[in-house]
Amino acid sequence: MTTLLILVALLVAGGITYFLMKSGKIEDANNNNIPDAVEKKIAQAKEVVEEVKEVAEKVKKATAKKPATKKPKK
Repeated sequence: MTTLLILVALLVAGGITYFLMKSGKIEDANNNNIPDAVEKKIAQAKEVVEEVKEVAEKVKKATAKKPATKKPKK
């Protein structure tokens, strides 16, 4: 029952958003049916993910174990 309720709520929210985009209340400059505000937030999230990936790579390189070298036998 709750799954059906959630599905109906999502459909209603999507329909309202679509109607508001077509009526010009919500901006969609490139007419791809994705509101510009959502596209902006996704772009910001991608930037943050890239920054985190760069930091993670630096930490990974800094903490990587160096291969052990054999000590010469006497």
